[in-house]
Amino acid sequence: MARVFVSSVINAEASAVWERIRDFNGMPSWHPRIRDSRIEDALPADKIGAIRNFHLQSGDTIREQLVGMSDYDLFYSYSMLEGPMPLWDYIATLRLTPVTDGNRCFAEWSAEFDCDPADATDLQNGIATNVFQGGFDALKRHFGG
Repeated sequence: MARVFVSSVINAEASAVWERIRDFNGMPSWHPRIRDSRIEDALPADKIGAIRNFHLQSGDTIREQLVGMSDYDLFYSYSMLEGPMPLWDYIATLRLTPVTDGNRCFAEWSAEFDCDPADATDLQNGIATNVFQGGFDALKRHFGG
């Protein structure tokens, strides 16, 4: 099983960052690699089981299902149902933790998945850099950090 973990500190209160990222269908509003998104079957975006169907800027389509969310613990977890990458059994979690020393938050994004061992390093590096760190960098720009 391959694993990816990326963390960052964002110069904003965790509640403010959570407000920006909480919408499972809202990635196009904060992540630069996402072109558009919709929730299938007109379900609420925060309903466990909701499936977001979105396009990357490249035009590739990805479908992901919300499998866990907590407004108290400031996280959501999702599984990838379909996508362009040669992987399977992908599950990821995006979590925020308040940093009590200042109005900042600790952000962590992690994933586990199976893939051909020959593809693991490229997939791990691509997800870490383009998806996870790319999202954190956009959030830092938005919140002025």
